Amino acid sequence: MTHTPPFRLPAGGRRIDRAFQLPFRFDGRHLRGLTGDSLASALLANGQMLMGRSFKYHRPRGPVASGAEEPNALFGLGQGGRFEPNQRATTTALVPGMILRSQNCWPSLDADIGAVNGALAPFLPAGFYYKTFIHPRPFWKHVFEPIIRRSAGLGRAPTDADPDRYEQAYGFADTVIVGGGIAGLTAARDAAEAGDRVLVLEQDALWGGRTPTDHQGGQAAIEALLADLRARDTVTLRRNTMATGLYDHGYLIAREALADHDPNQGIPRQRLWRIRAGRVIAATGALERPLAFACNDVPGVMLASAVRDFIAEFGVAPGQRIVIVTNNDDAYRTALTAHAAGLDVPAIVDARPLADGALPQAARAAGIAVLTGTGIAKVKGHRHVEGVILCDQSGEGRPLQSLDCDVVAMSGGWSPVVHLYSHCGGKLIWDEGASMFRPDPDRPPLGADGSGNVTVAGAANGDLRCAGALEQDEGPIQPVWVMPARAPYKLRSKMWLDFQNDVKVSDVELAAREGYASVEHTKRYTTLGMATDQGKLSNINGLAVLSDALNQPIEATGTTTFRPPYTPLTLATIAAEAKGDAFQPLRKTPIHVWHDSHGASFEPVGHWRRPYAYPRAGEDRHAAVNREILSVRRGVGTLDASTLGKIIVKGPDAGRFLDMLYTNMMSTLPVGKCRYGLMCSENGFLMDDGVVARLTDDTWLCHTTTGGADRIHGHMEDWLQCEWWDWQVYTAKLTEQFAQIAVAGPKARALLERLPGTIDLSPTALPFMGWAEGELDGIPARIFRISFSGELSYEIAVPASRGLDLWTRLHERGADLGITPYGTEAMHVMRAEKGFIMIGDETDGTIIPQDLGLDWAISKKKTDYIGKRAQRRSHMTDGARWKLVGLESLSGKVLPDGAYAVAEGANPNGQRRTQGRVTSSYHSPTLDKPIAMGLVRHGPSRMGQVLDFPMPSGEVMQARICDPVFYDKEGSRQNG
Repeated sequence: MTHTPPFRLPAGGRRIDRAFQLPFRFDGRHLRGLTGDSLASALLANGQMLMGRSFKYHRPRGPVASGAEEPNALFGLGQGGRFEPNQRATTTALVPGMILRSQNCWPSLDADIGAVNGALAPFLPAGFYYKTFIHPRPFWKHVFEPIIRRSAGLGRAPTDADPDRYEQAYGFADTVIVGGGIAGLTAARDAAEAGDRVLVLEQDALWGGRTPTDHQGGQAAIEALLADLRARDTVTLRRNTMATGLYDHGYLIAREALADHDPNQGIPRQRLWRIRAGRVIAATGALERPLAFACNDVPGVMLASAVRDFIAEFGVAPGQRIVIVTNNDDAYRTALTAHAAGLDVPAIVDARPLADGALPQAARAAGIAVLTGTGIAKVKGHRHVEGVILCDQSGEGRPLQSLDCDVVAMSGGWSPVVHLYSHCGGKLIWDEGASMFRPDPDRPPLGADGSGNVTVAGAANGDLRCAGALEQDEGPIQPVWVMPARAPYKLRSKMWLDFQNDVKVSDVELAAREGYASVEHTKRYTTLGMATDQGKLSNINGLAVLSDALNQPIEATGTTTFRPPYTPLTLATIAAEAKGDAFQPLRKTPIHVWHDSHGASFEPVGHWRRPYAYPRAGEDRHAAVNREILSVRRGVGTLDASTLGKIIVKGPDAGRFLDMLYTNMMSTLPVGKCRYGLMCSENGFLMDDGVVARLTDDTWLCHTTTGGADRIHGHMEDWLQCEWWDWQVYTAKLTEQFAQIAVAGPKARALLERLPGTIDLSPTALPFMGWAEGELDGIPARIFRISFSGELSYEIAVPASRGLDLWTRLHERGADLGITPYGTEAMHVMRAEKGFIMIGDETDGTIIPQDLGLDWAISKKKTDYIGKRAQRRSHMTDGARWKLVGLESLSGKVLPDGAYAVAEGANPNGQRRTQGRVTSSYHSPTLDKPIAMGLVRHGPSRMGQVLDFPMPSGEVMQARICDPVFYDKEGSRQNG
């Protein structure tokens, strides 16, 4: 038959404004749409049914859906920095001047050379790539891999920087309703009447979902609900906001389109919402399922609901002669809508043996033929539907008659949108009567207290009827997974399940024959549901076919895992302002401006910039470090230690919690005292260290390394939320809230005593590893008697806003004492002189505390801590492990960091065997000689032995094993 292109209908279309035409381009053609059009409706109005090519076989594809489930109509949109691939035509609003490009085709959409793959289909079955590219091995790198990489992906990745702005925002509500249909709006009204703060999120630009289209009086009911909600101060309504993920504790992620694809509005393009909800009601509706019959992928085969949407919502006729094929009553609404719009509906092909409900009767009354017990054996046409061949649904596909048509509207039933419910742990149950997976009321997502804070309403809960006055009874559905029921292989090999990835019924059956009984394995073997639509249309039909092939019920097969995001999120939306210089903002302490003005040379420490040294005129950094060390050893120095992690741990179970985190006991620490602690991973390896202070009976302050602050806080929360969720413990990261200044050296106490205050600094009142709180020169302060330099030292924590003030006063009052600021390198050298370990230097992810001689920091009283059992493994207790020692260079040269000590013999590849390595190495100005620490096999028992360290130059440096404490081993200086 001759194809008549579909055009804009003369009337109808609640979304469009016929007064305003919008120009756009598609593959170089200049076209026009209307305000309110989607890209798909605008193209259909211009007679453009062919909108894409499938991934594997490059078969012609037209739109099959009208929403976020659309797998075919994907375009490259925009140009330059605003170019984006895989933009879904059915959910993207038309904007004036849009430039669309078809993708996955060359040289053009109409003449795609990749279509030759269709002729090779018998040689490219499911999983062929797992079998084809293994041999010959040498072909992989130079033949197979380049071809696969060029073929991978649907669209072309953008190359220019995105000029648009994106932002993020935070929201809070007692009740969040996801979905603005009648079920969602009704739930919002009920929650508001109960006194809740309510937030309603609707993915579309219009409220009501499909209700105004499908039911008389639907628009009036929606408007009445909206009027009620808008009049309430406690209700917030957000359109164009897609909820993409729901996580534990009512944490919801949503994307709001503000000026999507319209650069002329001058506002952020998209906004990412991070929402905390007391409870979430998912009223996300349902998705219509396609039917599997031969050639059901020909452009013009569409979901019945999509045909209805294009006619009623956009005033567009997808075709002039529409055949309906269905197994349920809902598709009859499409037939009636098309008939009312003046389109020809030659027949409704109903697979059920009986159709006598209100909707079928209405269709017959309108003069539409209803053919029951009938199916489609095959769709005629290649680039566009030209007709259908009908058959007995219960048979093998023997032709009964042919019908000319240019659109086939199919409906295989409805699947509730259970993604959000499943994201947070909700389980599903198979409803045999409704032929759908729906939320299991006996296995909802549970909060930490065992209560459920996520519920489901309306069609998302399996209730496919509208609520209240709009309710309309429908006849029962008959599950139809293959049409006809006993179709031979010739037909099943042309029945498409996944339209984008070209997965057929025969592919899933092949996977079952080859042993892929798990739906997750079948998904990956066939690529079913692994496309940009994430199987929204294909998965249920696919698992039903798999169940049939395995001769087991559908509920035994189960579903694939639903993972966020529900629809794709652009990386720009996720990043928002975290790009360019703001991608990883440099962090500066409250005293940074002073350091900068006094010539500090900075180094990166994590995200922070810390003073490495303070070179004076004529000094290089090495000379500055030496001067700073000697100044501290002989007088007094100050170090900006504000970057150290500071984490409050509080609650009735806080002591118990810290005993599990640290290798030693923290629950027995008296109030007013400090204790050095080690923290290990589950594998027993040392991951952080720091001083813990007990502030009150139920409150501890944990200090961490600068680089470990965020990581350790995350580690704490991970254990609290995932393992010990019933423990009463609260943690708070306070790193940025306090400035912390180390005042070190034999004159440290004398300096601090020059600042009047309420804190007794005497050795008896504030001994080593104690702390006190009060005022220092009018500044609220907490002073810790701890030392990382080996000298008499105080670390003073003050509010961040007073940090620079205190630092300045210290330097003013200590001028005659020779007060000297010192940087991180001086700190490192002084700690090495004392034999103190440094996380990241003496540790590398494979070191346990016992390797470093820190057995004294491991409690022998408690039975367990994180990592304890791992440290009992045989390779952890092996006496041949490398242990910490000091290394004394015999040549007077500084040993290079990381240098390896060699042993006798060689490995099979000729490399010398190793028996140790240097972990820290410096020139000590205090001792006027090189010092080093290292890990050596049997190290502590080999004192005095000499090790060889080959250098890349050929030189062999030698070092004697010695005690790692090079300075003040008795600790008299720090304890004074």
